Amino acid sequence: MVTTNGRTTNFPLSPADLLTELEPAVRQGLDSHLAVATEWFPHEFVPYEVGRNYVHEPWEEADSDLNPVTRTALEVNLLTEENLPYYHLALWETFGKDGPWGEWVRRWTAEEGRHAVVLRDYLTVTRGMDPVEMERGRMDQVSRGFYPENGGSFSNPLDGIAYTTLQELATRIAHRNTGIFTKDPMIEKLTARIATDENLHYVFYRELGKAALEVDPSAMMLAISRQVIGFAMPGIDIPEFRAKAIEIAKNGIYDLRIHHDQVVMPVLFKHWKIDTLTGLSEEAEAAREATLNFLPALDAMATMYEEKRAARQAS
Repeated sequence: MVTTNGRTTNFPLSPADLLTELEPAVRQGLDSHLAVATEWFPHEFVPYEVGRNYVHEPWEEADSDLNPVTRTALEVNLLTEENLPYYHLALWETFGKDGPWGEWVRRWTAEEGRHAVVLRDYLTVTRGMDPVEMERGRMDQVSRGFYPENGGSFSNPLDGIAYTTLQELATRIAHRNTGIFTKDPMIEKLTARIATDENLHYVFYRELGKAALEVDPSAMMLAISRQVIGFAMPGIDIPEFRAKAIEIAKNGIYDLRIHHDQVVMPVLFKHWKIDTLTGLSEEAEAAREATLNFLPALDAMATMYEEKRAARQAS
């Protein structure tokens, strides 16, 4: 039995108790999200008139105005977004379908659904990528699915909150940087619109993480440690993902330096303030120590890849 912020709670909390304790924060976060989220329409970002005359003809490499790196980045972004059925299932099983949790999962799924639609339609009508290969890629990716650590869900709601916070921020940055890299105003506008959604989703989960640290700081610290150290983007099951990720990293769209500096560090220290948490259990203290020891290694690895990239560019 522990007293936190004036409340006395029996620990450890079960997943069901955690969901109940966090319901007020979910309701507040959902209301805040709905107050700032704006309606938008994928068709407004797609120049359908461009592909009107030849959209059904077989695709050729010369049809695309996009360079290979841009196509790779957009392909990874698209395939990641198209696996939405499995992300919905993971959140549904982790957070449940009732009350504000269920409302959030349904709303999040509806908003996320637009991302694959707008990317695929844009790439199809502009002949940016082979539509046959895009469809084969979608079929393969969704057939593979996405399976978090516990057979389709997270081991507890706190792992789900920690992972989605990091993942939504990483996805926001990846989409935005992809658009900037293309130097194509239409793609920049499209990816910026997607990134705006991802940012709002990130803020929701980040603030929910703060609430979790108040409800059960030790359990949340354990979840943070597991998800930071074992983090992997949801597109990891894409065929040849490692080679594609290396190509994306080499061109500064998303790499370890970005992941360390713009995702992990601000979330852990600016927002969740894991270095100042008090009253942690012995196990949670060990998890915090492991996390703090992991971060310099991540930073060093990011520096190593930066130096390799600089040497390659110089030669």
